[in-house]
Amino acid sequence: MIETDILVIGGSAGGILTATTAKKIYPDKKVVMVRKNKTVMVPCGIPYIFGTLYDTSKNRIPDEMVKSAGVELIIDEVISIDKYSKVAVLKSGEEIKWDKLVLATGSLPVIPKWLPGHDLENVFPIIKDEEYLSNMLNKLKEINEVVIIGAGFIGVEFAEQLALAGKHVTLVEIAHKILWQAFDDEFAAIAEQDLESHGVILRLGTKVKAILGNEKVEEVEFESGERVKAEAVILSMGVTPNTELAKQLGLDLTRKGAIVVDEYMRTSAPDIFAVGDCALKRDFFTSRHVPILLASTAAMEAKIAAANLYGIKFIRENRGTVSAFSTKIFDKTYGVAGIIERFAKEDGFDYVIGKAVSMDRHPGSLPGAKKIEVKLIFSRTSGVLIGAQVVGGDGVGEMINILSLAIQKGLTANELNTMQVATHPLVTASPVTYPINAAALDALVKICNR
Repeated sequence: MIETDILVIGGSAGGILTATTAKKIYPDKKVVMVRKNKTVMVPCGIPYIFGTLYDTSKNRIPDEMVKSAGVELIIDEVISIDKYSKVAVLKSGEEIKWDKLVLATGSLPVIPKWLPGHDLENVFPIIKDEEYLSNMLNKLKEINEVVIIGAGFIGVEFAEQLALAGKHVTLVEIAHKILWQAFDDEFAAIAEQDLESHGVILRLGTKVKAILGNEKVEEVEFESGERVKAEAVILSMGVTPNTELAKQLGLDLTRKGAIVVDEYMRTSAPDIFAVGDCALKRDFFTSRHVPILLASTAAMEAKIAAANLYGIKFIRENRGTVSAFSTKIFDKTYGVAGIIERFAKEDGFDYVIGKAVSMDRHPGSLPGAKKIEVKLIFSRTSGVLIGAQVVGGDGVGEMINILSLAIQKGLTANELNTMQVATHPLVTASPVTYPINAAALDALVKICNR
């Protein structure tokens, strides 16, 4: 039997950061990480295997990060676990006795078993396994007509990458906008226009009735009765928490199956923590349960859990997710953090909008300069920033991170208007028109003149 102080089950972002952070904070403790897969894929990098990398091995998270930290890595599967004896049994027959346990078991793709034809050949859910993805890549190389069901981030990114690879892509979404849970309509519309200009066929407000074919997929039928040709179908219909071990442990789960955790990532059982996609997510402002499953959120949770495995040494509590996303669709980068306007309205927030448009270099005639659009949402009474959306060039990725921190720290329109920024003609917008400052000023004027 293997004995360890800390056992981490799961080897993606949440598991890796929990294990390595715990080893740094508690160097005298033995840390063991168990994962099922021989290799670990960068989850958000999976779409780019199919149009940019063309090789699954280029999308691996290297094991060296774990091993060099002094964490013992075991490639095996935990098949049973008991919270009273604190023993986990592996598929190989080996047993591990632990003192503290962290579940980082991730999520599983939603498989629509209600959908006829979901099990035909060349119908692909997005499974984070290198062998599976390598097989999927080889099959997609040989075909041209691809239908993607679901236009969230993964579906849209797959559509972009397959279009770049020269495939004829149809993107189907039951809602009337792509990325509808992440962005307001005017930002989604920009992405829709770019997808269509690159040949992607958008079927929005459309429900799939069946996937048709004789052993192998041939067509997709919509509820209207219309059919489109499909040599492959990619299912991008969301994920569900992987909580089979949590059920064995008798942990409290939400109605949708996520592990209930407190602000320090502690579960309902002593000495057991949970991080990442398997754990409950709460909205930063409303504390409502939200299905925000991001590697960046898992990383934050992992650091909190690891720091406080042996008592609350650091006041690093999880106040909720600010839902900070970014993506790139062709030559535009999109970022969002906090509440979008549609949800602010639905939740009854009294808010004011500030907008700004600028060029991301100055003067805007410099080579490579791109237009950048910023939309900020503030509480009308307090002036506190509650949401941000940005579209533009590559600098958007870090700009939305600044705005995410501003939301977490409760910065106001006045503070963002007077925020001091470092600018340079070749890398940023002009200090005269810096879009965060300008959007904050736009909101301030509305607050003052209401």
